[in-house]
Amino acid sequence: MDIRKIYEYALQREYEGKRFFVENASRMKSAAAVGAFHQLAIEEQKHIEYVQRQIDLLERDQPGQGLPDATQAGSDFFSNRAESEAIQQTVSESMVADLPVLRMAYLIERDFAEFYESAANKTEGESKKVLETLAYWERRHEALFKEMHDKAFETYAEMPWGG
Repeated sequence: MDIRKIYEYALQREYEGKRFFVENASRMKSAAAVGAFHQLAIEEQKHIEYVQRQIDLLERDQPGQGLPDATQAGSDFFSNRAESEAIQQTVSESMVADLPVLRMAYLIERDFAEFYESAANKTEGESKKVLETLAYWERRHEALFKEMHDKAFETYAEMPWGG
């Protein structure tokens, strides 16, 4: 397995994710969703820099040096309090227009996490740790967007026809 190719593919995917969140932030109706999308674009930039750093380290034959702890402070883009407030605000503000974009955000993050987990299962050592860290971050993002989508959908589904 060529870890460099995995990192290069990951880098492309992180750029795509960032672009999705930047472009769709302006389409969201919910202020919480807009804020989440802007913040996630910032997080995706951090992922881009992290993956690029891993590529650079490989080129210097120093793979995986300076690995962060996946659960360290700052590795998640929402604290528990901010996350719950964002979900609550989304539920009260979001209507059907936000649902497809929230669903797509969830699917993108899930796809990223699955990619990183699959790649981690095929490698070992420091590269495995790098990929597991990325998977952990993406799973946190996935959980947030799934919950935002599901709560907004539940509220919408219980509204009388016509909203």
